[in-house]
Amino acid sequence: MEGRRAVSAVLALAFLIGPLVLSSYWIGLLTQVVILGLLAMSLDILLGYAGLPSLGHAAFFGVAAYAVAVLSTGYDAGFWTCVIGGILIGTALSAALGAIVSHVRDVYFLMITLALGMVLWGLSYRWIPVTGGDNGISGIPSLESHAGLPVSGPLVFYYVSLLVAAGCAAMMARLVRSSFGLTLRAIRENEPRMKSLGFNTWLHCYLAYVIAGLFASVAGVLWAYYNGFVSPTYLDLTASSELFLMVTLGGPATLAGPVVGAGLIVLLKNVMSAYTARWLLVLGMVYIVAVLTAPQGLWNLGHRRRT
Repeated sequence: MEGRRAVSAVLALAFLIGPLVLSSYWIGLLTQVVILGLLAMSLDILLGYAGLPSLGHAAFFGVAAYAVAVLSTGYDAGFWTCVIGGILIGTALSAALGAIVSHVRDVYFLMITLALGMVLWGLSYRWIPVTGGDNGISGIPSLESHAGLPVSGPLVFYYVSLLVAAGCAAMMARLVRSSFGLTLRAIRENEPRMKSLGFNTWLHCYLAYVIAGLFASVAGVLWAYYNGFVSPTYLDLTASSELFLMVTLGGPATLAGPVVGAGLIVLLKNVMSAYTARWLLVLGMVYIVAVLTAPQGLWNLGHRRRT
């Protein structure tokens, strides 16, 4: 436990102080880690705590990003309208889909979320008048100018993203330690027994799905402002698979682990791809080694998983 706290302190200092001495390129990579780490934590609520493996979670991320793009470029909406609109639309989508998928478990849950995610990807690809199709939507204003901040630049956006992600992480940490979070873990371990004790397991899983969609939507809003561009790739199977990998690689049911997984994958994608076109092979090897040496995730290395 002491070792884990020490690592947490080092990582916190790195996120807080590191960007002050780094170039714009590395600040950009750290910004990606922060936003995708938030997205991975949202999936951890489903995968790690509720035991619901989703392969369509990137859909909420992508839909929220698209909402920001459409509102800002198509309707010239203000900053808060875009932010709130993106979060509400992504969350509403998770509420609608959650009513369908929360009735099933295990591989059935996996396959249905995969199918729904692919439907949304196909819609974003074919609904050209709204989404721009394969060309996507560009011209999203920077967060600093859209929000009317007096300062701008990569460092400003990084710290805004870090503040938002830290706030969301604190809320998720409180959630998983609450009676609701403990009930989710119990459902993950033995759902029939929880039903026999009178718990509404469907409602708990449904709420977990909606809450995860909400935080994924927050990440999607940040990502839209970070890139200034959205495309169907944000909703495709590759995006959801990478997200799934971030959680399992870092360590499910930890919240911090998915951030570590996000950092590792972002660095591999951006650093290794500069040296070899076969960076996916390297990522696969890293994942295999991690599974063999730390089957419960890198964050749980040397620690027993707590339920």
